[in-house]
Amino acid sequence: MEWQLVESDEAMQHMLAQASHSKVVIVDTEFMRRNTFYPEVALVQLCFESDDPLSEKAWLIDPLQINEPGPLAELFADPDVLKVLHSASEDLEVFQRWLGVLPQPLFDTQRAAGLVNLGFGMGYRALVQEICDVDLPKGETRSDWLQRPLTESQCEYAALDVTWLLPVWRELHARCEQQGKLPWVLADGRDATRVLGTEVYDFQKRIKSAWKLDRRQLGILTAVCNWREKTARVRDKPRGWIIDDPSCLRLALDDPQSLAELTDKADLPQQAVRRYGDELLNILAAQREVPDTELPPRLPPPLNAAQRDQIKRMKSQVQTIADKMSVSPQMLVSAKDYEMLLREAKGETFEPPVHWQGWRQQAVISPLRQVLAGQAK
Repeated sequence: MEWQLVESDEAMQHMLAQASHSKVVIVDTEFMRRNTFYPEVALVQLCFESDDPLSEKAWLIDPLQINEPGPLAELFADPDVLKVLHSASEDLEVFQRWLGVLPQPLFDTQRAAGLVNLGFGMGYRALVQEICDVDLPKGETRSDWLQRPLTESQCEYAALDVTWLLPVWRELHARCEQQGKLPWVLADGRDATRVLGTEVYDFQKRIKSAWKLDRRQLGILTAVCNWREKTARVRDKPRGWIIDDPSCLRLALDDPQSLAELTDKADLPQQAVRRYGDELLNILAAQREVPDTELPPRLPPPLNAAQRDQIKRMKSQVQTIADKMSVSPQMLVSAKDYEMLLREAKGETFEPPVHWQGWRQQAVISPLRQVLAGQAK
């Protein structure tokens, strides 16, 4: 296996010039996310497909040495070059933050493996083992990728992440074409980039027991969670470093009205009170003035026994559909989708997820909606 470090803008330009005729590039990243909200890019690995496999090698781009990443952004935005990644979601965050673009068209080998029924959520090592019968080392998994200089072992490990993904992609691409599923993989790639950065702040829904709150308390929790999200992004710190979930819930329950009560009633740490106390009190005061008519509706309670039985029946139907399509059932409908479909059938209105459209709509979403509509009659 051959690899080459790219540690300057000139070297990156040379690499891109050499690979200018390639229509497929394998992509991976190494990043750190220990004490920041956003991932810190530490290395970008590329491997370009070539007519001469002997010339294919891993290019390891050091982003800490790159002053002008624009040419790389242009490559990722080039509609004529297929970008191949494995389990791309976190890599997409890296590129959105660092380059300001997302790779398109995108072929995610993890999703492709599920769509050709090799398995759902397969890790990279397991997929290489399955397709290439090679057991990759994992010695540098927890390495400090921001350290410099990078060690020989780190570089070899990073290079393996793209050099073996190339034959994996070739095999999966062939299977997808043979089974007529290539458009599905590319559509999922488009969906993954379309939704990134457009998420609605709804972290209040993820806090345990939030469904027990009344409308006024839920309004407070929502406002506090939105403030925490914005603060974490501005300060580039993990959400829990601002205030943790239990603190958000206590603020909603106790509605403290002074700095002393933030400590005594809401049990906020002194450091958080000193830094954010006035902001939080202003948020709480504003929420007390919100008219009842503008308060959010209460969150739905956990599913009851009858609803859980409905989901079991839906899962059985999805399994039947998946067997006919030779697809992992989790690739058709996620666990969250089942509950959303149930709530939709009960009359709750919301914007359907992007992945309910396209090929899934006809294959599985419409049949499930029809079944739920029949059960409701």
